[in-house]
Amino acid sequence: MNIKNLYLLLIGILLISITACKKTPSSGGGSGNVTGNQNGVDPPTGSTDGVTFINSGKSVIFNLYAPSKSSVAVIGEFNNWTPTAMQNSKDGTRWWVQVDNLDATKEYAYQYLIDGTLKVGDPYTHKVLDPNYDSSIPSSVYPNLKAYPSGQTGILSTFWYSAPAYTWKTTSFTRADPKNLVVYEILPRDFVATHSYQTLTDTLSYMANLGVNAIELMPINEFEGNDSWGYNSNYMFALDKYYGTPNAYKAFVDACHAKGIAVIQDIVLEDQFGSSPLAQMYWNTASNQPAANNPWLDQTNMHPDAVGYQMNHESAATKYFTENVMKYWMTEYKIDGFRFDEAKGFTQTNSGTTDEAAWAAYDASRVAIWEGYNNYMKSIDPKFYVILEYFAVNQEESVLADQGMMMWTNLSTPGEQALMSYNDSGGSWDISGLFYDQYGFTAPYNLIAYFESHDQERLQYKNEAYGNASGSYSVKDIPTGLARDEMGAVFMFSSPGPKMVWEFGELGYDISINASISSPNDKLGDKPILWNYQTDPNRHHLYQVYSRMIRMKIKNPVFTTTTFTYSLNGAVKFIQLLDPAGTNNVEVVGNFDVKPQSASISLPSTGSWYDNFNGTTINVTSLPYNMTLAPGEYHVFSNTPLTY
Repeated sequence: MNIKNLYLLLIGILLISITACKKTPSSGGGSGNVTGNQNGVDPPTGSTDGVTFINSGKSVIFNLYAPSKSSVAVIGEFNNWTPTAMQNSKDGTRWWVQVDNLDATKEYAYQYLIDGTLKVGDPYTHKVLDPNYDSSIPSSVYPNLKAYPSGQTGILSTFWYSAPAYTWKTTSFTRADPKNLVVYEILPRDFVATHSYQTLTDTLSYMANLGVNAIELMPINEFEGNDSWGYNSNYMFALDKYYGTPNAYKAFVDACHAKGIAVIQDIVLEDQFGSSPLAQMYWNTASNQPAANNPWLDQTNMHPDAVGYQMNHESAATKYFTENVMKYWMTEYKIDGFRFDEAKGFTQTNSGTTDEAAWAAYDASRVAIWEGYNNYMKSIDPKFYVILEYFAVNQEESVLADQGMMMWTNLSTPGEQALMSYNDSGGSWDISGLFYDQYGFTAPYNLIAYFESHDQERLQYKNEAYGNASGSYSVKDIPTGLARDEMGAVFMFSSPGPKMVWEFGELGYDISINASISSPNDKLGDKPILWNYQTDPNRHHLYQVYSRMIRMKIKNPVFTTTTFTYSLNGAVKFIQLLDPAGTNNVEVVGNFDVKPQSASISLPSTGSWYDNFNGTTINVTSLPYNMTLAPGEYHVFSNTPLTY
């Protein structure tokens, strides 16, 4: 999450300072001890966190977890914003009240009033109203959005018994086996100009033709502001309205499943930002940080890359909340997986603010946290994808991979170096990290490798800006750079295990990650959406290579083999894959230099070998097979043509 830290930190500091001044919990720096309430009354059986509908929507039960508070009331449109006192439970941790005589057809706005002064939204709300940002959401994206009630302040929650229901159309969907998983990562804001689920759904034929079998959306739960990457989370059960309605998102998931595409949500449960009720309910204004008795958040962050306020995943309250968040999205929206942002931050081991190595060191308590969450998710859905942005020591990642969790591996630097054709004494263009055995993993299919992601620079931008040259051959030339992108895709998809593509990488997107529409130095700003790249023959050819490689990877068992050899640290790189069935082996070879290179290729056997990109055949009479490769030349040989 490093590249977004500066922007989000500034936003977080600004918003926290504002909310700290305006909203001051009376519990300040209390101990957090819960002594119970002898005169308390427990919530009715069956009432859940947040709002529970009864009497066909004519009554609701509000239920808030808020230990150590002196009083809690609910205010809303149903009582003219006059406090209705809530009862305290016998253990002193919960506050609840039943409100009757409601109109079941009406959507109501409400807040909690805590200790007589603090107004806060419901942590479990499914929708918020924001006085600062809702007005800039077009009706084409979110039709009939409820107006923010006049005279109120702060973020409001809503409930609506008669909210339009969604009828699922795709009742049977089988996810890809992780060994065949190809994920396409998307920031909706920068992928379709309307930034809407409806338009995103219209692009699914493009995805299906590309061949990917999973789409990963950057965070879509409620986040601060509208125009954002989404990592500044505040309401974890609410869908952010900037991309559309709940039913529009369900229709997107439904349509993905109809085309054989899984939906994975990027989610932030490592921290919360200042407008989150989890922060506001227990805030120390004197120190401008979470209070000591905050049930969910640490007073200080435990690692160098912290941005918001870190969640304490050894706290029972945090575990309960986190598991409820997981279950909600899994069951309500029928999604297929989570990608957990900054998963290495789920720790109470304090590594300080500067020591990256200490943070990455083996942490048994962190392993235990993730084992517990993984077991919980798998108890709901045994084949649910659990993907971690971890980047800890190999030993720790291997333990989690062995339990079925998939680990991100960032190969942007060696990928960029190889495509630009630069190496150094440290072997900077070595892309051996594509293979799981480099990490000591015993689980072969739980490493998600990528050359580009939302966090990394674009390959083609680097080619055009810094590419190497020799004579008339220059990586800076756009057609040459795009052809080298093809070679990169060939090698990435040939290595066994799941892979990830960042949006428009298959078209050679060449706008720097550090630039935006409005500024050359705005890393998090809106990027140009260049669908017109499809009409460029060179870019379209790159798309075709991506598509063919993805399809070959998914449809041919040889790409899931655990019997392979490779040499990926020289100018001429190769991958050899032996078919488990012994019928159709594969040899991938490419010249990453800017000069011709002679190569001796140790094919698995002599005989006839088919080139899956130019359709020709070579006859190998002895081994090794000697050939001269032009700069950027690549081949995918197999005994017989591969299926795609």
